[in-house]
Amino acid sequence: MHLRKDHAEDDISVLQKFVHDNPLGILTTAIKSTDHAFIQSSHIPFVLDLDANDDSSPGILRGHIAKQNPQAKALMEALAHQQTQDPDSLELPDEVLILFNGPHNHYVTPKFYTETKPASGKVVPTWNYSAVQAYGKIKVYCDSKAPETGAFLQRQVEDLSRHAERDIMGYTGGEKPTAWGVDEAPVPYVELLKKNIIGIEVRAERLQGKFKMSQEMRKGDREGVVKGFEGLGTEVGDGMARTVRERGELKDCIGEHR
Repeated sequence: MHLRKDHAEDDISVLQKFVHDNPLGILTTAIKSTDHAFIQSSHIPFVLDLDANDDSSPGILRGHIAKQNPQAKALMEALAHQQTQDPDSLELPDEVLILFNGPHNHYVTPKFYTETKPASGKVVPTWNYSAVQAYGKIKVYCDSKAPETGAFLQRQVEDLSRHAERDIMGYTGGEKPTAWGVDEAPVPYVELLKKNIIGIEVRAERLQGKFKMSQEMRKGDREGVVKGFEGLGTEVGDGMARTVRERGELKDCIGEHR
């Protein structure tokens, strides 16, 4: 990830909240195989576990993939090879990447730059977005007969469903709908589904975050970008305007305290 100073986000708590709020990650692996593509990516929702005793730890990301997914097959093949050398190991030696995208991204027309464009015309189009990348080594839980695989997958599907129902859907009970739980599905049905997925766990070694939201522009241009996005009259436009304003105010605040 290219991290221009104006766009980089270094606060680990901000990055962790970003992942929590945008859990659909793109898992990318590079695994040598005679049967599968070397570089593969899959969209996977993740649960982020944090270490309550270590605020500096990026956390652990847990997810699952269908066994029929070619990326899952490559992971299982790599694990089988790894276990010929270390039978008890579930971790692969090479690093993987998980990319999380923010809820809004949009093209930025030079017409939005109401300060610089009239003065010099020295502006060009760009694209605003936000993203977080997590790097770490991956553990693969794929032996359906192993108790640790069953326990991992049960915890994973329960925690992911709870997170999505409560934090994404807002199903908290009371005046709002109650959340759906895995225990509402027949146990034999859940057990059958678990046999057709593998669990993955990535202990993040580092997180990198980027909010490319016009912070590098002059204040007048940023205000033009906010008004321009608001003028679109769309949900995405409103979300972009709000984020550009927030990141611009944060930049100004940091600048005042230097």
